[in-house]
Amino acid sequence: MTTTTEKLQKVLARAGLGSRREMEAAIEAGRVKVNGKPATLGDRIEMRDRVTFDDRPVTLRGAEETPRRVIMYNKPEGELCTRKDPEGRRTVFERLPRLRGERWIAIGRLDINTSGLLLFTTDGELANRLMHPSTQVEREYAVRVMGEVKKEQVVAMVQGVMLEDGPARFTDVQEFGGEGINTWFHVVITEGRNREVRRLWESQGLTVSRLKRVRYGNIFLDKRAKAGEWVELSQVEIDDLAESAGLPSRKVPELTPDEKNRWSRDKHKRRPVQAMRKPKTPRSR
Repeated sequence: MTTTTEKLQKVLARAGLGSRREMEAAIEAGRVKVNGKPATLGDRIEMRDRVTFDDRPVTLRGAEETPRRVIMYNKPEGELCTRKDPEGRRTVFERLPRLRGERWIAIGRLDINTSGLLLFTTDGELANRLMHPSTQVEREYAVRVMGEVKKEQVVAMVQGVMLEDGPARFTDVQEFGGEGINTWFHVVITEGRNREVRRLWESQGLTVSRLKRVRYGNIFLDKRAKAGEWVELSQVEIDDLAESAGLPSRKVPELTPDEKNRWSRDKHKRRPVQAMRKPKTPRSR
């Protein structure tokens, strides 16, 4: 009789403790124990093993037992994609609905000066698949570029340019007009490297003055979530995401009455971010 084992970081991510990358860091930091002994990166475990995270027992779940919830969040500029910031700056996690026994896992990141669509899930395997470069999930951005953009510059970015961390390219570029020295474009990439969109434009000597993600895979940022607000995705939307990641459909669990009340309070407690207004100029008398 063969015993099925899985990588420790995969099981921890599925338990909703964070992404696989976060769990790998936690293992290396000595925060995880298996059967009372410190875990090491590369360990494989069985479902009958006893696992603790920061000395707290972890409930291990098989893939089919993991609740799969996904929410769409409209990130404003000025928020960090981290759970806690040493400098006390606002983070995206502060606005999300609270969970018990689980954690929201971010599907990708946006830098502090980028706004728009962020997806969060309780399913670590779904998050890992959607972020992995091999899945080739499209990310679409609205980009405001400062300066004159020439055709040969756009062609170069579509054909591919060499950045400091390897070749990169847009799979599509569409111009949407603009005013003055600024022009809006929509661009598509299939990887999520740090500041990749900005660096591609910078490779052509151009400056990005505004950047907003408007699509991740089949999910478009829409009016359901204003800046600083979130909305839970439907069963159909989550199934489409899972299919694009090569995962089977799984029924989204219904919220309990207590969860509904808690989520409702969280949504109304966190006010949407107001757009910055220009100071009024004093009237001349």
